[in-house]
Amino acid sequence: MFRRVSLALCGVLLALPLVTHAQQKVIHLTSLDWPPYSGAQLPEQGASVAVAKAAAKAMGYELKVDFLPWARAVAAAESGAGGVVGYFPEYHSADVASRFVLSNPIGSGPLGFVEQRAAPVTWNALTDLAGKPIGTVRDYVNTDAFDRMAAEGKLSVEVVNDDATNLKKVAAGRIPLAVIDRYVMNYLLSHDASLKSLADKLQFNAKLLEDKQLYIAFQKSPAGEEAAKVINDGLKKIDVAAIVAPYFAN
Repeated sequence: MFRRVSLALCGVLLALPLVTHAQQKVIHLTSLDWPPYSGAQLPEQGASVAVAKAAAKAMGYELKVDFLPWARAVAAAESGAGGVVGYFPEYHSADVASRFVLSNPIGSGPLGFVEQRAAPVTWNALTDLAGKPIGTVRDYVNTDAFDRMAAEGKLSVEVVNDDATNLKKVAAGRIPLAVIDRYVMNYLLSHDASLKSLADKLQFNAKLLEDKQLYIAFQKSPAGEEAAKVINDGLKKIDVAAIVAPYFAN
Protein backbone atom coordinates (compact mmCIF):
# COMPACT_ATOMS: atom_id res chain seq x y z
CA MET A 1 0.00 0.00 0.00
CA PHE A 2 2.80 2.42 0.95
CA ARG A 3 4.61 1.73 -2.32
CA ARG A 4 1.41 2.29 -4.30
CA VAL A 5 0.73 5.59 -2.51
CA SER A 6 4.33 6.72 -2.97
CA LEU A 7 4.23 5.95 -6.68
CA ALA A 8 0.91 7.74 -7.01
CA LEU A 9 2.28 10.76 -5.13
CA CYS A 10 5.36 10.84 -7.37
CA GLY A 11 3.09 10.78 -10.38
CA VAL A 12 1.16 13.76 -9.06
CA LEU A 13 4.34 15.70 -8.31
CA LEU A 14 5.74 14.99 -11.77
CA ALA A 15 2.50 16.16 -13.29
CA LEU A 16 2.43 19.47 -11.41
CA PRO A 17 4.76 21.37 -13.78
CA LEU A 18 2.56 20.32 -16.69
CA VAL A 19 -0.54 21.54 -14.89
CA THR A 20 1.17 24.84 -14.09
CA HIS A 21 2.25 25.21 -17.69
CA ALA A 22 -1.21 24.33 -18.97
CA GLN A 23 -2.67 26.98 -16.67
CA GLN A 24 -0.18 29.69 -17.75
CA LYS A 25 -1.90 33.06 -17.53
CA VAL A 26 -2.22 34.52 -21.02
CA ILE A 27 -3.18 37.95 -22.33
CA HIS A 28 -4.41 37.68 -25.92
CA LEU A 29 -4.08 40.77 -28.14
CA THR A 30 -4.19 41.64 -31.82
CA SER A 31 -1.84 43.85 -33.79
CA LEU A 32 -0.79 44.58 -37.37
CA ASP A 33 2.36 44.52 -39.47
CA TRP A 34 3.60 48.05 -38.76
CA PRO A 35 7.38 47.82 -38.51
CA PRO A 36 9.38 48.64 -36.49
CA TYR A 37 6.63 48.79 -33.86
CA SER A 38 4.91 45.48 -34.63
CA GLY A 39 5.23 42.62 -37.08
CA ALA A 40 5.23 38.83 -37.04
CA GLN A 41 8.71 38.59 -38.58
CA LEU A 42 10.44 41.26 -36.47
CA PRO A 43 12.72 40.49 -33.51
CA GLU A 44 10.39 40.00 -30.52
CA GLN A 45 7.66 40.91 -33.04
CA GLY A 46 8.57 44.61 -32.90
CA ALA A 47 9.29 47.39 -30.42
CA SER A 48 5.75 47.78 -29.10
CA VAL A 49 5.23 44.03 -28.80
CA ALA A 50 8.57 43.67 -27.00
CA VAL A 51 7.41 46.24 -24.42
CA ALA A 52 4.03 44.56 -23.97
CA LYS A 53 5.66 41.13 -23.62
CA ALA A 54 8.10 42.43 -21.02
CA ALA A 55 5.31 44.09 -19.02
CA ALA A 56 3.23 40.91 -19.10
CA LYS A 57 6.20 38.73 -18.16
CA ALA A 58 7.03 41.00 -15.22
CA MET A 59 3.59 40.11 -13.83
CA GLY A 60 3.83 36.38 -14.55
CA TYR A 61 1.77 36.46 -17.74
CA GLU A 62 2.41 35.31 -21.28
CA LEU A 63 1.45 37.60 -24.16
CA LYS A 64 -0.12 36.11 -27.28
CA VAL A 65 -0.41 38.36 -30.35
CA ASP A 66 -2.35 37.71 -33.56
CA PHE A 67 -1.33 39.84 -36.55
CA LEU A 68 -4.26 40.95 -38.70
CA PRO A 69 -5.21 43.76 -41.09
CA TRP A 70 -5.82 46.82 -38.94
CA ALA A 71 -9.61 46.98 -39.19
CA ARG A 72 -9.87 43.30 -38.31
CA ALA A 73 -7.45 43.70 -35.40
CA VAL A 74 -9.61 46.45 -33.91
CA ALA A 75 -12.86 44.58 -34.54
CA ALA A 76 -11.55 41.38 -32.92
CA ALA A 77 -10.51 43.31 -29.81
CA GLU A 78 -13.87 45.04 -29.56
CA SER A 79 -15.87 41.84 -29.99
CA GLY A 80 -13.59 39.63 -27.92
CA ALA A 81 -13.43 37.03 -30.70
CA GLY A 82 -11.26 34.06 -29.74
CA GLY A 83 -10.52 35.44 -26.29
CA VAL A 84 -8.86 38.64 -27.58
CA VAL A 85 -8.98 41.43 -24.98
CA GLY A 86 -7.22 44.27 -26.79
CA TYR A 87 -5.22 45.55 -29.74
CA PHE A 88 -2.17 47.75 -30.26
CA PRO A 89 -0.25 49.94 -30.92
CA GLU A 90 -2.87 52.68 -30.92
CA TYR A 91 -2.90 56.46 -30.63
CA HIS A 92 -5.22 58.28 -28.26
CA SER A 93 -8.37 59.81 -29.70
CA ALA A 94 -11.74 60.69 -28.21
CA ASP A 95 -13.36 57.90 -30.23
CA VAL A 96 -10.84 55.25 -29.15
CA ALA A 97 -11.06 56.34 -25.50
CA SER A 98 -14.85 56.08 -25.60
CA ARG A 99 -14.74 52.49 -26.88
CA PHE A 100 -11.66 51.04 -25.17
CA VAL A 101 -9.65 51.20 -21.95
CA LEU A 102 -6.23 52.59 -22.81
CA SER A 103 -3.11 51.33 -21.07
CA ASN A 104 -0.40 53.62 -19.81
CA PRO A 105 1.96 54.62 -22.67
CA ILE A 106 4.09 51.81 -24.11
CA GLY A 107 6.31 54.18 -26.08
CA SER A 108 5.96 57.02 -28.56
CA GLY A 109 6.55 57.83 -32.21
CA PRO A 110 7.13 60.98 -34.28
CA LEU A 111 4.12 61.53 -36.56
CA GLY A 112 4.46 63.88 -39.51
CA PHE A 113 4.52 63.96 -43.29
CA VAL A 114 6.61 62.32 -45.98
CA GLU A 115 7.42 64.62 -48.92
CA GLN A 116 9.61 64.74 -52.01
CA ARG A 117 13.15 66.00 -51.39
CA ALA A 118 12.81 68.06 -54.55
CA ALA A 119 9.53 69.63 -53.43
CA PRO A 120 9.52 70.29 -49.66
CA VAL A 121 6.39 71.77 -48.14
CA THR A 122 6.62 74.64 -45.65
CA TRP A 123 3.71 75.07 -43.23
CA ASN A 124 3.06 76.54 -39.81
CA ALA A 125 -0.58 75.60 -39.19
CA LEU A 126 -2.74 72.87 -40.69
CA THR A 127 -4.82 75.57 -42.39
CA ASP A 128 -1.75 76.25 -44.56
CA LEU A 129 -2.27 72.80 -46.10
CA ALA A 130 -5.83 73.45 -47.26
CA GLY A 131 -6.26 72.44 -50.88
CA LYS A 132 -3.23 70.13 -50.93
CA PRO A 133 -4.11 66.44 -51.33
CA ILE A 134 -2.69 64.54 -48.34
CA GLY A 135 -2.35 60.77 -48.15
CA THR A 136 -3.70 58.94 -45.12
CA VAL A 137 -4.18 55.27 -44.24
CA ARG A 138 -7.65 53.81 -43.84
CA ASP A 139 -8.86 53.56 -40.20
CA TYR A 140 -5.64 55.05 -38.77
CA VAL A 141 -5.93 57.72 -36.08
CA ASN A 142 -3.75 60.74 -36.92
CA THR A 143 -4.02 63.81 -34.67
CA ASP A 144 -7.25 65.18 -33.25
CA ALA A 145 -6.88 68.45 -35.17
CA PHE A 146 -5.95 66.77 -38.44
CA ASP A 147 -8.76 64.21 -38.29
CA ARG A 148 -11.31 66.85 -37.33
CA MET A 149 -10.32 69.13 -40.21
CA ALA A 150 -10.33 66.20 -42.63
CA ALA A 151 -13.81 65.16 -41.46
CA GLU A 152 -15.03 68.74 -41.91
CA GLY A 153 -13.61 68.91 -45.42
CA LYS A 154 -11.07 71.59 -44.47
CA LEU A 155 -8.24 69.25 -45.46
CA SER A 156 -8.25 67.18 -48.64
CA VAL A 157 -7.26 63.59 -47.90
CA GLU A 158 -6.74 60.58 -50.13
CA VAL A 159 -7.19 57.31 -48.23
CA VAL A 160 -5.20 54.17 -49.03
CA ASN A 161 -4.75 50.81 -47.34
CA ASP A 162 -1.13 51.09 -46.17
CA ASP A 163 1.88 53.37 -45.69
CA ALA A 164 3.83 51.80 -48.55
CA THR A 165 1.20 52.93 -51.06
CA ASN A 166 1.46 56.50 -49.79
CA LEU A 167 5.24 56.46 -50.10
CA LYS A 168 4.90 55.42 -53.74
CA LYS A 169 2.29 58.10 -54.42
CA VAL A 170 4.44 60.87 -52.93
CA ALA A 171 7.55 59.67 -54.79
CA ALA A 172 5.59 59.67 -58.06
CA GLY A 173 4.35 63.22 -57.45
CA ARG A 174 0.71 62.17 -57.27
CA ILE A 175 0.35 63.82 -53.85
CA PRO A 176 2.71 66.28 -52.12
CA LEU A 177 2.37 64.86 -48.60
CA ALA A 178 1.26 61.78 -46.71
CA VAL A 179 0.88 61.27 -42.97
CA ILE A 180 3.37 58.75 -41.60
CA ASP A 181 5.45 57.90 -38.54
CA ARG A 182 9.10 58.77 -39.17
CA TYR A 183 10.39 55.41 -37.88
CA VAL A 184 7.89 53.54 -40.04
CA MET A 185 8.99 55.55 -43.08
CA ASN A 186 12.67 54.89 -42.38
CA TYR A 187 12.06 51.17 -41.88
CA LEU A 188 10.02 50.73 -45.04
CA LEU A 189 12.47 52.65 -47.21
CA SER A 190 15.40 50.60 -45.93
CA HIS A 191 13.79 47.14 -45.76
CA ASP A 192 11.02 46.93 -48.37
CA ALA A 193 12.55 45.86 -51.68
CA SER A 194 9.83 47.64 -53.65
CA LEU A 195 10.58 50.93 -51.88
CA LYS A 196 14.38 51.05 -51.52
CA SER A 197 14.79 52.83 -54.84
CA LEU A 198 12.58 55.66 -53.56
CA ALA A 199 14.73 56.49 -50.51
CA ASP A 200 16.72 59.20 -52.31
CA LYS A 201 13.51 60.88 -53.49
CA LEU A 202 11.74 61.11 -50.14
CA GLN A 203 12.27 62.77 -46.78
CA PHE A 204 10.39 63.48 -43.58
CA ASN A 205 8.89 66.96 -43.49
CA ALA A 206 10.72 69.39 -41.21
CA LYS A 207 7.66 70.15 -39.06
CA LEU A 208 6.29 67.41 -36.81
CA LEU A 209 2.57 66.90 -36.46
CA GLU A 210 2.95 65.41 -32.97
CA ASP A 211 5.14 63.10 -30.93
CA LYS A 212 2.42 60.51 -30.42
CA GLN A 213 2.14 58.34 -27.34
CA LEU A 214 1.41 54.68 -28.10
CA TYR A 215 -1.04 52.58 -26.11
CA ILE A 216 -2.67 49.18 -25.85
CA ALA A 217 -6.44 49.53 -26.29
CA PHE A 218 -8.27 47.02 -24.09
CA GLN A 219 -11.85 45.89 -24.44
CA LYS A 220 -14.31 47.54 -22.03
CA SER A 221 -15.10 44.35 -20.13
CA PRO A 222 -13.98 42.77 -16.85
CA ALA A 223 -11.38 40.71 -18.75
CA GLY A 224 -10.11 43.75 -20.63
CA GLU A 225 -9.92 45.89 -17.52
CA GLU A 226 -8.08 43.15 -15.63
CA ALA A 227 -5.58 42.78 -18.48
CA ALA A 228 -5.08 46.55 -18.57
CA LYS A 229 -4.24 46.56 -14.85
CA VAL A 230 -1.75 43.71 -15.33
CA ILE A 231 0.03 45.54 -18.15
CA ASN A 232 0.03 48.88 -16.32
CA ASP A 233 1.52 47.27 -13.22
CA GLY A 234 4.08 45.49 -15.40
CA LEU A 235 5.09 48.71 -17.17
CA LYS A 236 6.18 50.10 -13.80
CA LYS A 237 8.68 47.25 -13.49
CA ILE A 238 10.44 47.60 -16.87
CA ASP A 239 12.55 50.17 -18.75
CA VAL A 240 10.48 50.97 -21.82
CA ALA A 241 13.07 53.31 -23.36
CA ALA A 242 15.81 50.69 -23.14
CA ILE A 243 13.60 48.03 -24.75
CA VAL A 244 12.60 50.16 -27.76
CA ALA A 245 15.96 51.87 -28.38
CA PRO A 246 17.48 49.12 -30.58
CA TYR A 247 14.52 49.23 -32.97
CA PHE A 248 15.04 52.93 -33.72
CA ALA A 249 18.83 52.96 -33.89
CA ASN A 250 18.95 53.24 -37.69
